[in-house]
Amino acid sequence: MSTESSTATNAPETTTTAASRPADDLRQQIYNSPKERAIKYVLGACALVSVLTTLGIAAVLVIESIPFFQSVALGEFFGDTRWTPQFANKHFGIWALLSGTVLVTVISAVVALPVGLASAIYISEYATDWVRQILKPGLELLAGVPTVVYGYFALTFVTPLLQTVIPGLGVYNALSGGIVVGIMIIPMVASLSEDALQAVPDSLGEAAYALGATKFETVLSVNVPAAFSGIMASFILAVSRAIGETMIVTLAAGATPKMTLDPTQSIQTMTAFIVQVSKGDTPQGTIVYQSIFAVGLVLFLITLAMNILANRITRRYQEKY
Repeated sequence: MSTESSTATNAPETTTTAASRPADDLRQQIYNSPKERAIKYVLGACALVSVLTTLGIAAVLVIESIPFFQSVALGEFFGDTRWTPQFANKHFGIWALLSGTVLVTVISAVVALPVGLASAIYISEYATDWVRQILKPGLELLAGVPTVVYGYFALTFVTPLLQTVIPGLGVYNALSGGIVVGIMIIPMVASLSEDALQAVPDSLGEAAYALGATKFETVLSVNVPAAFSGIMASFILAVSRAIGETMIVTLAAGATPKMTLDPTQSIQTMTAFIVQVSKGDTPQGTIVYQSIFAVGLVLFLITLAMNILANRITRRYQEKY
């Protein structure tokens, strides 16, 4: 009796296994076909190109920076506060460029993060379908504007506007550059944050409504925390984009490397210095020419660290529904 019961119980499993074998064999034949293998190798090569490109950039920066650090000690590079490689009395203190970069980045973050998040919340939670179809492409269209156009916009519109509010403000200043960099990265924050909010299941919001929460309370207490990982990733990626911005700060912020936190002063960022030296007036092999690779290496490491941080935050706080 027990033998018959055991045979009856195992019969469906045997049938299922036997039925699944032809499907597995067919799938294996498809995967092993020459066409599929060719597609696999082409896609793998495309993925490998990005990795090799990144490694190549890192290798060039490291190799070209070695002669610079053979002439300039790390203590001077990270300990001095003056950056005057093109003067007779040369100083190579990276903090003068770092402070300008940080100043512009902080100003841009103050502009972009709240505005971008508020835009994402409105598009995701409040806007009607036809409004969303207009607003989101309109915001993303800002990302397609060349940065040199943003630079001249900062120089010819934002700076004169600020001069009416701040008497004595110079033509080149960190405030104007930072504001326009913030405007430039708003689409990145808004688009990525909106995607994260859209990924939150509707059931969470419906549960909050069932408990008597208002629309605003549901958004702030349920939807935004549930999308926290995606929102934080958009923040960090946008800030790393602001750190690496070149043309806006080159045209609007000036070319005066100084260690200051005054946004009304003319400053110079790391990217603006690289542009200044790369114009062709500096002979190759000189210490000034080699300095652009050292600055580029620092900028690369900062951006790499920001992207790694974004990935870790995304993995640490990602919610799976």
